[in-house]
Amino acid sequence: MTGFSISKFLAALALLFLFGATATISAARSGVAAPNSAATANSPQRTQAPASSTTAQAAKNESEVKAYTLPPDLYQKAVKYSRAQYILYFTGFAWGVIVLLLVLAWKLAPKYRDWAERATKVRFLQAVIFTPILLLTIAVLGLPTDIYGHWLSRSYGISVQGWGSWAWDWTKGEIVSFVIGIILVWILYAVIRRSPGRWWFYFWLAALPILFFVIFLAPLVIAPLFNKFEPLETKDPALVVALEKVVQRAGMNIPPERMFWMNESEKGNDLNAYVAGFGASKRVVVWDTTIAKMTVPETMFVFGHEMGHYVLGHVYKGLVFAAILLLVLLYFGFHGMLWTLSRWSGRWGIRGTDDWASLPVLLLWFAILGFLASPAANTFSRHVEHQADQYGLEVTHGLIPDSSQVAARAFQILGEVDLADPHPSPFIKLWLYDHPPLTERVNYALTYDPWGQGKKPEFVK
Repeated sequence: MTGFSISKFLAALALLFLFGATATISAARSGVAAPNSAATANSPQRTQAPASSTTAQAAKNESEVKAYTLPPDLYQKAVKYSRAQYILYFTGFAWGVIVLLLVLAWKLAPKYRDWAERATKVRFLQAVIFTPILLLTIAVLGLPTDIYGHWLSRSYGISVQGWGSWAWDWTKGEIVSFVIGIILVWILYAVIRRSPGRWWFYFWLAALPILFFVIFLAPLVIAPLFNKFEPLETKDPALVVALEKVVQRAGMNIPPERMFWMNESEKGNDLNAYVAGFGASKRVVVWDTTIAKMTVPETMFVFGHEMGHYVLGHVYKGLVFAAILLLVLLYFGFHGMLWTLSRWSGRWGIRGTDDWASLPVLLLWFAILGFLASPAANTFSRHVEHQADQYGLEVTHGLIPDSSQVAARAFQILGEVDLADPHPSPFIKLWLYDHPPLTERVNYALTYDPWGQGKKPEFVK
């Protein structure tokens, strides 16, 4: 239920503008964190029928969710893991800025520019030489935080991916970033040369169709580089039948061919489902770990949430929101780049804005501005995720018994597996959370009841 993340999508699009970058992959397969033996052990019990009515009532009372809570040992583990993630996020941003400053101070970009210009006079071929070397340098210098992040997820049981497999995924991500980055950087500097004063706008216009095309292709071409996908109908036909009931209730047409199973268990214990692509590439993906650890009714709610992104147009709204915000970031990045080069271009060996070597300056400003824009992006994302939660509750009401409790249990399982922070601070919520905190989501699932109040639901009439 974390698949459509506007902040991750924004990061993907932003990085694609200037890095090319692997974040497209996280937009295609963004996930939550990892399991814990408690989550894995609890979910099968929910599928078993009790031996007697007394046992049934006891089991119901024991499994009934009244709020998002964790046992003391799991609570402490979730708090420690969450704090470590928060620290990694902010230190990762700071280290990224330092990396770009080091690239500038060491005059690496002018050195790479000189290599490219000595090798050929053809501008596109210069981009082919310059861009991968610069992106690889930045990626290698950024490896400490990447490695620590994977170590952290492995140490808390979030990931089961070996280091060799992780390194191969990192390599594939870099190759993808090189291909996309070469095209975008070549276009960027062609536009800067033709329109030094308004390149930020013309580049935005030129790049958007390319980027949307990449996002369109991501589920078809990029995501399969990192995970195995199969039609859900071939892996779990009974689940498809159950999900089709949700589709029919919504009056939608999501054929089984657009429902996919993803093999996450080879790399992680996370639970997730998501919407990816748009138009002919749009699909709903359910991870095998979700199917293994949630009951069919709980998975139906998860699917209802994801279908809400379809029905409510969140993918297209996200594209529009991201495009507008990126235009704003490019505008301020343009002015920040001019200001910076007017002061330090000579010290850094940069000839001007149309010099290949100015790219790290633009990346630096884009990183800072994107960081500062995170609260706005996340606020938008939390809004659409809340709407999807509401839609999931409405579309499953009447289809599954006690649908509010089923939704709350799904969130509870997600929190146990994800080691979700039970009480994030308002600042952390504002800056980092692209979904409402699980405490709020569980409470909403348990209290949203327009039917009991004699009102009509908002989305599913």
